[in-house]
Amino acid sequence: MRFAATIVCFVLAMAGAASAAPPPSPAALAEVDRIFADWAQASHVPGLVYGVVAGGELVAVKGQGVQDIEARAPVTPDSLFRIASMSKAFTALAILKLRDEGKISLDAPAETYVPELKGWTYPTRDSPKITVRNLLSHSAGFVEDNPWGDRQQVLTEAEFSRLLRDGVDFARTPGLGMEYSNFGYALLGRIISNVAGVRYQDYIRRQIMAPLGMAATTYDVLASPAEQRAIGYRWGDNQWLREPDMKDGAFGAMGGVETSAKDYARWVAFLLAAWPARNDPEAGPVRRATVREIVTGANFPAGVARPAAIGGAPCRQAVTYGMGWRVIEDCDLGRVVSHTGGYPGYGSVVMLLPDLGVGLFAFTSRTYGGASLPAFRAALALNRAGYLVSPPATVSPGLTQAYALARVVWIEGEITAAPLANNVLMDQDADAWRKSLARLKAEVGACAMEAPPIAISAMEGRFTWPCEHGRIVGRVQRAPTKALTIQALEFAPQTP
Repeated sequence: MRFAATIVCFVLAMAGAASAAPPPSPAALAEVDRIFADWAQASHVPGLVYGVVAGGELVAVKGQGVQDIEARAPVTPDSLFRIASMSKAFTALAILKLRDEGKISLDAPAETYVPELKGWTYPTRDSPKITVRNLLSHSAGFVEDNPWGDRQQVLTEAEFSRLLRDGVDFARTPGLGMEYSNFGYALLGRIISNVAGVRYQDYIRRQIMAPLGMAATTYDVLASPAEQRAIGYRWGDNQWLREPDMKDGAFGAMGGVETSAKDYARWVAFLLAAWPARNDPEAGPVRRATVREIVTGANFPAGVARPAAIGGAPCRQAVTYGMGWRVIEDCDLGRVVSHTGGYPGYGSVVMLLPDLGVGLFAFTSRTYGGASLPAFRAALALNRAGYLVSPPATVSPGLTQAYALARVVWIEGEITAAPLANNVLMDQDADAWRKSLARLKAEVGACAMEAPPIAISAMEGRFTWPCEHGRIVGRVQRAPTKALTIQALEFAPQTP
């Protein structure tokens, strides 16, 4: 069964957003729509919405299915879904914001901010105490707790305090490995409340969500407009079964956020706007440099094979957990900053491609129905359609000067025509350079050198010159000194 809504564009009123971007082509959007619709049908998903964010805008958003199988109201960009563990990203950024304000140290023992932890028994006598950073990166030594953690959503703060005073058993010594912990993120919520002096829900709403205009986003689902709520279902006995609503509680810091596609797009656009690093005035509720910290992974990377079901060529991914986000290096998409969410009645996924300025997300109303498979397929489809393109790197003034010196060296056939770092002539003397340059120039003939270099960084660039008898590919790299000197210079004929 499939239901369709109209693709719409929604311009984000967010200060500091990137310049407007065009939507994907109609053909690309049709393919993305098909990918999600096919998956939703095969996975018995009653309602789904997905969105694509680029240039500070929700450039495409589409609802599929219904909010409520009885009323049969269609899913729209305003439909409200619980996003489960994608809530962790708000909690992590709130911790970083409090760190920026000088109220939290990430490397301080968590018991500094939660006194109930001071009586805990650690697994070994030489165990380090859990730090705030351990909680952010799931390296506190707690057991993976997805089955248990989701059902603790409704705990009151008093019940949570009793749990903390009783202590917990450990799966491993803190700091020695990554193991996903909802309990750890609930602890971060308690830290926010204790440090900020208000409930973590209120701090995050006031300090992050409200400044971004996320007026429809909440932790208290029972207070949401009933006509906008996507009801959560479980699939069983060949039918959809209504999941009971879980009220807001102490564990909501790990998974309690409810939002709409329109609201969530504001969040995605805000995060993407932190890249690249630049000199522009700060405009968001959290500094750009702090937002970029979310990709800082713990020292527990993994190499995994991208699931074959996603499609594309076989791909080995490098994966680590950052701060409320998984950070993936993918052979087709580059850096992917992602998270999924699974909850009784709901599933979700978000993929940020910060180096490309594009984000993609999807919410569903089926228990643990995270749409990570179609989301990755959709991202690959957008890539094949040419929509995911790296913006050109800015060539710094220093690199421009270094490149000009590389051209002088080539024209004169003399390495000493450029100011050199002291390593250059130690690595290859001037006479060897002269012979090498003369041989290359005789091989390729006159070259056109008008094109600017391609920046690798502010200090290094690559270049390709078309010549009479082939091409020259090269690299120039400055030394780290303030005075402009060249530490590496390469010229080579381009091979087929």
